[in-house]
Amino acid sequence: MSLAGRRVQAVLLAAGKGTRLKSAKAKVLQLAQGAPLLEHALRAVAGAEPVTVVVGHDAESVETAFAGRAQFVRQDPPLGTGHAVMAARPAFAQRAEGTVLVLYGDLPLLRPATLEALLDTHAVSGAAATLISAELPDAGAYGRVLRDAHGEVRAIVEAKDASPEERAEREWNVGVYAFEVQALLDALGRLSPQNAQGEYYLTDVIGHLVAAKRHVAAFRLADAREALGVNTAAELAVASRLLVERRLDALMAEGVVVEDPASTFVGLDARLEPGAVIRPGTLLEGRTHIAAGATVGPFAHLVDSEVGAGATILDHCLLRECVVGAGASIGPFAHLRPQARVGARAKVGNFVELKNTYLGDGAKAPHLSYLGDATIGADVNLGAGTITCNYDGTSKHPMSIGEGAFVGSNATLVAPLTIGMGAYVGAGSTITEDVPADALALGRGRQVVKPGWAKKRREAKAKGPR
Repeated sequence: MSLAGRRVQAVLLAAGKGTRLKSAKAKVLQLAQGAPLLEHALRAVAGAEPVTVVVGHDAESVETAFAGRAQFVRQDPPLGTGHAVMAARPAFAQRAEGTVLVLYGDLPLLRPATLEALLDTHAVSGAAATLISAELPDAGAYGRVLRDAHGEVRAIVEAKDASPEERAEREWNVGVYAFEVQALLDALGRLSPQNAQGEYYLTDVIGHLVAAKRHVAAFRLADAREALGVNTAAELAVASRLLVERRLDALMAEGVVVEDPASTFVGLDARLEPGAVIRPGTLLEGRTHIAAGATVGPFAHLVDSEVGAGATILDHCLLRECVVGAGASIGPFAHLRPQARVGARAKVGNFVELKNTYLGDGAKAPHLSYLGDATIGADVNLGAGTITCNYDGTSKHPMSIGEGAFVGSNATLVAPLTIGMGAYVGAGSTITEDVPADALALGRGRQVVKPGWAKKRREAKAKGPR
């Protein structure tokens, strides 16, 4: 979903330090579902134009992480949420007609559909401002929404400034607003720091609008979990888990089989096709793509990787920035490093590592091998313990193994090297020169057998020292 076409702009408040997180990192750079909190907020307001992000603590890191995604203004010093919006005033005031969304950058569970519903409510009500509220039996430290005898919003009071009667109110302010731009500009000019915190509260804008006889509406969330902010490491973990659960529910509704959702992690940008099977303990991060009929896990970890239709990623495999072809089998205990490409129906077995290597269709590296910077043709068989020696201490060197070649167990292949189509390499060989097609290469020392040597040694030991 997108806000495109609604002629709405957005201001995201992202200046907070997140003191209770006990981290030097800006709060909005903390990760939920593998992505910064601010990433979730930016996706929620996708289509708004322009998007302004108010930064403060660790501002340079936030600006670097999201360069090109929004325009930034700095709040320095931080004097409250109202002051943060004042800092953004030059950005959103350029288009004084229309609507501006204002929300916190640490609300990762807020859905784009909820913002659309907020804007619909705002348009229908003709309000100067429309806020999102929610209900809890105990609203704790959240600001309370106060209503008049007719049920109309009359003010928001921060918990620290609220009376006992006001703190008993169950409806609380989520911190997401749709404002008419000019109404917001007028109210900002009347803010003052006359409160327990000595700050400029954005919530006071609501009271000023009501005092000016401007209508303020409220859109109440059906699911209060959408309003979950992040102030502690525990809240960050809860938000991340809820995001993953939401994603897994959607995937299962589309036909993806998730055997154990409680132990499965799927990142924000991972794509899974109907019919894919995800086994327990699996993590899918980055832009990973799992095709229909593929099975991943248990206990597999994939980052920015593509798995073809009907492929199998077995137990305890790690794949990063690689491609696995249709019907291929990986693992168990395999490691595919960046730029590894495994062809259709190929096999990478237990304790095999690939780096920047193409393993052709139907080729096999069943066990205990390292293959780096190599191009390996279709239907090649690599015996146990095969190693490509591609690094000479200064440079990496390429290797090519032709289609249908057979490499015996415990072979050491020293690059740069070409092994021709259909060639054989004897087990235990160290190969340093090119092997022509259909040839046999042996590179091992001559075996020497000394009959009776072991028996004589045992007899000598039995006689003891001379």
